[in-house]
This record gives sequence, structure tokens and C-alpha cells, in this order.
Amino acid sequence: MLSDFQVTGANKDALFTLKLHRGEGMALIAMNWKKGQPPADFIGFAIEYKEPGGNKFFAVKNRLCFPGPNGEVIPNGNSSRLSPIQKFRWVHFPRTAEKDGTFLYRVTPVFMNDKDELSYGDSQEAALELQRETYPGQLNVAFTRGFVSSQAFVDRYGADSLPTLLPPGADEGLDFKPTFKQADEALAWMGFEARSAIIEVLDQAIADTKAKVFAAVYDLNEPGMVSRFLKLAKRLQILIDDSGTHGKSDSAESTAAERLKKAGADVLRQHMGELQHNKMVVVDGPKAQLAICGSTNHSWRGFFVQNNNAIIMRGKEAVTLFRTAFENYKANADDAGAFGKTGSAVWNKIKLKGIDVQVGFSPRSKKNAVLQPLADDIAGATSSLFFSLAFLYQTPGPVLKAIQKVKKDKKVFSYGISDKLVKGLAGEEETEGIDLQKPDGTVTTVNPAALAGNVPEPFKSEPTGGGGVRMHHKFVVIDFDQPTARIYMGSHNFSSAADTSNGENLLLIKDRRVATSYMVEALRLFDHYHFRVATQEAKDAKRTLQLAKPPRKKGEKAWWEPDYKDIRRIRDRELFA
Repeated sequence: MLSDFQVTGANKDALFTLKLHRGEGMALIAMNWKKGQPPADFIGFAIEYKEPGGNKFFAVKNRLCFPGPNGEVIPNGNSSRLSPIQKFRWVHFPRTAEKDGTFLYRVTPVFMNDKDELSYGDSQEAALELQRETYPGQLNVAFTRGFVSSQAFVDRYGADSLPTLLPPGADEGLDFKPTFKQADEALAWMGFEARSAIIEVLDQAIADTKAKVFAAVYDLNEPGMVSRFLKLAKRLQILIDDSGTHGKSDSAESTAAERLKKAGADVLRQHMGELQHNKMVVVDGPKAQLAICGSTNHSWRGFFVQNNNAIIMRGKEAVTLFRTAFENYKANADDAGAFGKTGSAVWNKIKLKGIDVQVGFSPRSKKNAVLQPLADDIAGATSSLFFSLAFLYQTPGPVLKAIQKVKKDKKVFSYGISDKLVKGLAGEEETEGIDLQKPDGTVTTVNPAALAGNVPEPFKSEPTGGGGVRMHHKFVVIDFDQPTARIYMGSHNFSSAADTSNGENLLLIKDRRVATSYMVEALRLFDHYHFRVATQEAKDAKRTLQLAKPPRKKGEKAWWEPDYKDIRRIRDRELFA
């Protein structure tokens, strides 16, 4: 046992180590061979789990299988006891992650003889609590799923369901009603914890009839949010961005503003120096005192398509700082220089029990700018760096330079993704893709349409998720496994505009539990898109994707051999387990 968010298996007879890391609605399961390398007949790990209060284990399934008798692809995934996981780590989403109590994981090494018969070694077990709130009653980290382009989405709802789930454009969003028969279930699955947690905050504000609500928003076209703002209208003050298309009279933001005004809300349109880019909600009442920040826009894409995160904090300290920032935005509308001189435009400590949290708001003055100090902190990583940053390569500056420096340092393990324009399916118009920084330091561009047609067996075509940004996170995790672990997150895009021109929120959290949550999120996104690189390569080579049997002929290699030869993959295997 390490802590309540990281636990280890204790079976001394098992040939491998097991370590579990708590994520938000997910768990990272990491394994490593104890002595030397595995034997040649080792073919992977079987992973099973028991729910809190349960009396039986469920096997995690693997979409990949061993070849059939004639080399054919087996179409349906099997239990990992029959089709073991050929990786040294796995991110698992329990179907009942919000249950109170511990989830018991059992991991077993699987072997195969020359007759293709399976056998099993000694197992490791470890139990981990995946409670809904990161720090109950104080702070909660929440993520959207961001998995519209995924095999899981296709299995559940079908590749052709998106037009009946999402509006054709942002400005149609306010009055769009999904016609998909499983719409409520699908949207809850897509929005994951971030959507439900944000809605719960507004519902608490509605229930606390004396609570006042203050919001600063960028995109505003999701009916569930707007309907709740309308219920709160006479107690609501809201700043709505009016930059670019948001300022047009027929935009969703302008329509929402008019509806809110008619309902009695205090509405102000602004864009600070360039954008009012906050995604901030503050509830200040006798019963409900909460503050929300992060990257999640109050929009269809923000909740249901993009990878986003939000942090919800409870208590007077957070509410006071966020409400003060709101008042400073309101008093200095579109005057970036004036706002930059306020007390909100510097780091302010939020007093939460046992959690080191600081918040600052943009636009900042040049004197208070944080971009270069933030870049210096990134460059000072000593163990690991994980990042998920929208627009990283579109906004060159000190942060990009710092990341490029770190990825050259072989002593620091780093993974990262950012969005990038790529050519469409037939090379026609550009669409949003993903830049994936692999452990070897190279950057690969992923086209989200890679599985949209002519896919390798046994996979199904996936929806592309439509035009626009898919990876919308703005977070960096530094040295998650060290006592100095820290995270930068918010609406802040780590650009000069975000620092000194836009209305933004940025948090600095020095806490290993929170750092682990963001690390697990970074890994699951990396694995999600790295898999698409593998499928694209398989498609280009006109081959299938299957599990590897043990080497039996001269020149054949075990599936795990690269994990013991490549220096970055060795570090990967050792870091998490």
C-alpha cells in the first residue's frame, strides 16, 4: 500500500509487480516483471476486477485476439484470460466507477505452449477506491470522455448516430433536440463526469434559493446549461464573449444573451483584449458555495466531442477569489491593461485543507505575466512531463521551447498531445488533427479520420466527430511521481494572448493525488491516439492487427522485446509499475 490513490500488489510469489493509480472514473493498471526479462512463452496479462460489494470478478476484454486456425481474424474481442493484454499498463473504465468502496483488481500472467494451450501463473491483487470526488467536499477533477471517434462509441451507438445526437453547427445548438432513441444515455456517456458535475453545481444553485450566481463564458450553445441559467436569471450575473462570430446578432451567444436578459439576468458582453475565454461559474449562497474553472466550454462540442477538463471547488475561500475576479472583469470590461493591475491578475492561494492550490486570472500585466516562469518550471522537470495542450504548435513561444527541450532529455519521461490542422480524407479541406509526441521524442500527426473507412480487421469505421478542435485540454503535469508534483490547468492556452490579452483562468496545484489524476488522463488520451497511428500503419501495409504468439521460428521476436530494448519504453515500464 502506497497511499489511497496508488496501491500495490503484495504477492511475493508472483513473477511481476502490480501498481494501481486512481484516475477520475478510471484506473491505471501497471505491471513489470520482477527479475530480468519474461520467458519467451509469456503472452500477456489477464486483467479482472470485482466491484465494491460484489461477489464475482469480471474480465477486462481485449479487442485483439490470436489468429484463427488459418490465420484469419477473430471478429469479436475475448476475455483477457483468453486474449491477454500485451502491454505493461492498461487504463480501465469500470462501468460503475462512482460506487462507494474499493474495486479489487486481479492480474494474472498468461503463457502459451507450442500447442497453443494456455496456462496461468500466480496472480497479484490490489484494491483501489475510485470515489466520485477527488477530495470529497473540497475539490473535484472532472473530465469529458472525448471518445466520439472510438470503437467504444461505435459499439454502443453506431457510427451513423452523430447527426441525430449533435446539431449541425454551433448556432443551431440552442434549439436542437436529439432524435436518437438513446440520446440521454449517449450524451451522459459522452459528457462523462465533467458535464454531470457542472450541471450538478447549477442544480445546487437552483435549489439554494438565496444563492447568487456569477458566470464568465466563451461558447454558450448547450440547452441544458442555458435552461438552468434561465431558471437562475433573476439571481444571475453573466459575462458572455462577443469576439468574432460570437458577436454576430444571430450567434448562439447573442441569442442566449437576449433570452437571459428578458428573463431578468444581468448580462454583459465583453472580449477583454481579444477574447473573454473563461469557462467560470461561481455559486455564492448560504447552502451552496462552489466555483468552477477549466477548459470545458458550455457547448455541444465542449461537453460531447472534445477532450476537456473542469475543476470544481467548494468553500468560501474559492468563491471569494473567483467572485472578486468576476467583479474585476465587470468593472474593467475590455480594458486588459486595467484588469492586469487588479489583485486577480496575480497568483492567489486558495485555502483548502491539505491541498496546495493557487489561482490567477488573465489578462495579466507584463510585470505579472506567467508564461515565461511557467515555461521555466516545465524545463525544470526532473522525472516526467505529461501535457495535453490545444494549439501548442499554433502558438509558438516559451512553453513550446521548454517542451522541446525536455523531450531531448533522456532522463525525463515525457508524453504529450496537441491539436494540428491536417488534410481531410481525400486531401480536400483541412480538418483538426492531433500531434502526438511519442516517448522517443518524435512527433507524429494523427488524422482522426484514420478509422473512418477501409479500416483493418477486426475494427469498425468510426465517426470523425465533425469539423473543429477535438483535443481541447490545457494542462501540464510535472514530476507526478515526486513530492514536488504539480499541475497547471485552466482555460489558459499557454500563449502570449492568453497571458496578457484574454480573459482566462489558470490554476497551479501542487498535489500528488491531483497530479496522478491528470497523468492517467494524459496516458489514456495518448494510448487512444497512438492506437490510431497503429491502425493507420496497418491499413497502409494492408495487414491485420492481432495478438502475437510466442516466437517459434528463427528471427521471430516476443511481443514484449521492444519494452526491454528501447530506452523510452523501458522507462515507461518502470515508471508506472
